[in-house]
Amino acid sequence: MALRQAGFDVDEIDAGPDLAERLKALAPDVAFNALHGRWGEDGCVQGLLEWLQIPYTHSGVLASALTLDKTRTKDIYRAAGLPVMESRLAAAAEVRARHVIAPPYVVKPNNEGSSVGVYLVRDGANGPPQLSPEMPEVVMVEAFAPGRELTTTVVGGAEGDPGALTVTDILTDGWYDYDAKYKAGGSRHELPARIPQQIFDACLDYALRAHRVLGCRGVSRTDFRWDEGRGLAGLVLLETNTQPGMTTTSLVPEQAQHCGISFPELCRWIVEDASCNR
Repeated sequence: MALRQAGFDVDEIDAGPDLAERLKALAPDVAFNALHGRWGEDGCVQGLLEWLQIPYTHSGVLASALTLDKTRTKDIYRAAGLPVMESRLAAAAEVRARHVIAPPYVVKPNNEGSSVGVYLVRDGANGPPQLSPEMPEVVMVEAFAPGRELTTTVVGGAEGDPGALTVTDILTDGWYDYDAKYKAGGSRHELPARIPQQIFDACLDYALRAHRVLGCRGVSRTDFRWDEGRGLAGLVLLETNTQPGMTTTSLVPEQAQHCGISFPELCRWIVEDASCNR
């Protein structure tokens, strides 16, 4: 709807095994990538669009592949001096059998988005988590980061682009899981976040640095946890999303609106930024 409101002729495609054939038949001027998770966000569709030489939105092949691999993303964060929680990869069978690190900790797939397959093991838990059979054979086990859930959108990242927009404090009654992210009323967004200016500025700085060091293009969103009792030392990066949500409950359009950029204007910026060789 926002793309049409911005004045574009839009054809919608549900991605499937025939995606290449449908794209070749349609021959669009630009592909607006609204996919999430594996295949759509991990460099696969980006590679297909490069092969077909169809200009596309958001990040390119390398940045998309890197950011959906949580361990490699953390390696890049560390190399850039950005703070993260300690974590390790472990076999799912081992995680089901014993605590591979001391609780509290989080277990998650290493290459999924939208909080799919995330398990929180609380302090004092009697036993390890009973991961579902659908979990991959190797998972990430990450020390739990206490505190508040913060997020910052970056639009562009180059000189003259809007850059890092603002900080949202995401408030939930429980764990910020898939339902909290996507169901109406699942979370409440305090915008701008009522946090100390030092933390606010650090979120903007860290998000922009993450966007650049990962090689992101277009729009990205970096998520944080902040333990307010520890000040700046309590702020850590969780992940950077190269295909952030663009729904009615999504954080990016909300932050853009707060900064004076309407949803159609944001979509127009994204389309006009599209290219190959990203």
